[in-house]
Amino acid sequence: MTDEPHGAFVALGANVGDPPAQLKQAAQRLATHDQVVLKDASSLWRTSPEGPVADQPDFVNAVILLETLLSPHSLLALCHEVEEALGRDRSKEVSGGPRPIDLDLLAYGDVVLDEEGLTLPHPRLAERAFVLEPLHEVAPHFVHPATGLSVGEMLSALPPGQRVERIGPLEVTVG
Repeated sequence: MTDEPHGAFVALGANVGDPPAQLKQAAQRLATHDQVVLKDASSLWRTSPEGPVADQPDFVNAVILLETLLSPHSLLALCHEVEEALGRDRSKEVSGGPRPIDLDLLAYGDVVLDEEGLTLPHPRLAERAFVLEPLHEVAPHFVHPATGLSVGEMLSALPPGQRVERIGPLEVTVG
């Protein structure tokens, strides 16, 4: 644990089962930890699959802002526990393929870290419209601590072709 609370952004995604319900469950499970407070949540966004497996359902994505006393490693471990509780089994997945839930720790305060198992900010944060659009909604003034680029600048630099569409609220209680 850390002495002071830190803001952390977590991306949520799913494309198997009932993705909106699974994202809501994931956010709520994270928020029930005694060292985590859910401060804000983006809308739900429908996005086309990115990566090596094109023949799969669209994803539903969101970004949440947490305030936490957990360390970055402990928060990542909590994200993995929530994924497992909601049915994700990484050992049976195809990389980039369908999944019932995916939680990515995008950023943790101004921490820049590159260690085995954890890189902060997330190494592909600036490449993904399905992360940047909901991040921009929750934190329009976010600045990447390693590059100095704002979320708006990262969005503007994306190549065309990534489809993202706002579809409704992520119905969770913040505070």
